[in-house]
Amino acid sequence: MSSTVTAAEVSKNFGAYQDAAVREPVVITKNGRPRTVLMAYEDFVRLSKRDRRVQRTIDLSEAEIAAVEAAEMTPDPGHLSSSPDAKHAAD
Repeated sequence: MSSTVTAAEVSKNFGAYQDAAVREPVVITKNGRPRTVLMAYEDFVRLSKRDRRVQRTIDLSEAEIAAVEAAEMTPDPGHLSSSPDAKHAAD
C-alpha cells in the first residue's frame, strides 16, 4: 500500500517523506491529481530491471518467431513457477 500526499506537503517535510518512501511508495499529487511517486532506490532498481526483460514481439526476427512457433511445452510446466511451493504442490 502507498500513502498519498500533496507536493506542497512534501516540500515542507521532504526528509520525513523520504524516510517514509523507504517503507512504501509515496504518491505525490499536484492540483489533486497523482503526478509522481517517491520510492526506495531498491524498488526502482528492481522495476528498472523488469522493464529491460520485456521484448516486443514486433522486434523479433523471422528466425526468432520460427523458434517460438516450433517450441513445445514440457509435460510438467511446474518449473516455470517462481514459487518453490507451487512447484512442489504439483508433485
